[in-house]
Amino acid sequence: MTATTDGRYAPGAVLTAQDVADLIDHALLKPDLTPRQVAEGIEEVAACDVWSVCVRPSDVADAARRLQGRYTRVCTVIGFPHGTTSTASKVAESITALEDGAVELDMVLNVGRLLGGDLDTVFDDIGSVVKVARSAGALVKVILETTLLDDAAIVAGCRAAEQAGADFVKTSTGFAGGGATLPDVALMRRTVSPRVQVKASGGVRDLPAALAMVAVGATRLGTSSSTQIVQEARAAEAEEALVVPADPADLLAHARDDAQGSGY
Repeated sequence: MTATTDGRYAPGAVLTAQDVADLIDHALLKPDLTPRQVAEGIEEVAACDVWSVCVRPSDVADAARRLQGRYTRVCTVIGFPHGTTSTASKVAESITALEDGAVELDMVLNVGRLLGGDLDTVFDDIGSVVKVARSAGALVKVILETTLLDDAAIVAGCRAAEQAGADFVKTSTGFAGGGATLPDVALMRRTVSPRVQVKASGGVRDLPAALAMVAVGATRLGTSSSTQIVQEARAAEAEEALVVPADPADLLAHARDDAQGSGY
């Protein structure tokens, strides 16, 4: 067995390139992407058989048409990138996204409410989106925006997300000046139960970074470097060198400021 009880790969696990592709939600979220660029991006990563492509809400219907009958799924974002839209708006956005063909929703929680200690509002906000997603058999990932939070707020956000029924907690939007860090991913993994998975997003740009995130508990990766990562994984697999780092404690020696950085 290579997986632990919470579904992640154990340190020292030998992976296949497809295992790595199955970790990836490819991000096509920059506001200036043209329809042609989005279409080209979808085709590129679908050829790599990544798990999903995460597109802007306005691109969901087209992505679903392009990916019909193919391996790669459609993911989108809700309340993105700030999380400050009303719960009613997030619910409406979720309903439309699901009707358009999304099967996974990455919602941004209300960061200001979290930092202000209004956990009831944070819980209700997440739970309202989860309820809509459940009715359609879709998954919900809750984006915490960890670069804006201290450890106590990360823990509080993770607990609210789990209590509200979310399937994943996720580090970042990639648009707030910071991305996933090894300490934050490890803290999130320790905080949630095995039922909830962890997505690392922002700055995961190559295979070593991807495997480091997996070693400390990530089971999904948000990145726009999917093709590069899968190509590197195929090369490593051919050399029988595609292995999850065996000593996460060494990886955790990296300080937050030395982490992978912002952006997808």
